Amino acid sequence: MALAARVVARSETLVIYWREPVPPHNEAIAMPCVPDSDSNRALAAQLLQRGDVVAYPTDTLYGLGASIFNEAAVRKVFAVKQRDATQGLPILVASVAQLGLVAVDIPPEALRLAEQFWPGSLTLVLRRNPAVPLIVSGGDTVAVRVPAHPTPRALVNGGRAPITGTSANLHGGPQPTTAQEVERQLGNSIPLILDGGPCVQKVPSTILDVTTMPARVVRLGAIGVDQLRMVCDVAGSARGGT
Repeated sequence: MALAARVVARSETLVIYWREPVPPHNEAIAMPCVPDSDSNRALAAQLLQRGDVVAYPTDTLYGLGASIFNEAAVRKVFAVKQRDATQGLPILVASVAQLGLVAVDIPPEALRLAEQFWPGSLTLVLRRNPAVPLIVSGGDTVAVRVPAHPTPRALVNGGRAPITGTSANLHGGPQPTTAQEVERQLGNSIPLILDGGPCVQKVPSTILDVTTMPARVVRLGAIGVDQLRMVCDVAGSARGGT
């Protein structure tokens, strides 16, 4: 079914439209893909506060963001990605100081790793704060990162909540390293993409489980095991993947 539009938010550079079903003979309206500017980040933060989902650049891949404390918004992320809602989503925070919003029983090893690698390409698996809805984590742990890119940090602070940090693609689809790739895969399913150009790193983060010691690498990515072992004890070998 085609879509109609009405204005719901404005910035200096963009008017955002809310899509509504209309008869099939009407033409669909393309999803806005706009420059990653301060004004458009502010607009994206407004949309996050409304319970919408937006795509944004990071230091690794383009991400798909929703406020983690809004369960309906998180369910939209699963729907957009066509991903099983039993699989947990990574969380992005803007600083180490916000870690307590999403995690409890944080071991000293995690804080040392955060001091060494954050902001950056390390995701830490920690015990979930009960305030985080189970739909986000899929279990008793959360995967958390402070990205080395100003946009997601601005969205967290502007939206007044940590956001989901899953990749902005269809489940199992190509890694989204440009806004155009996000647009190609997700079509008209989200109201806004912030275009920050191609991702510089183009490699996913390393995921490290620090709920037990020695720590365990869940996914090997941008940060190698030897680098991790300079900070804490890391067990065994890791499996790759994206």
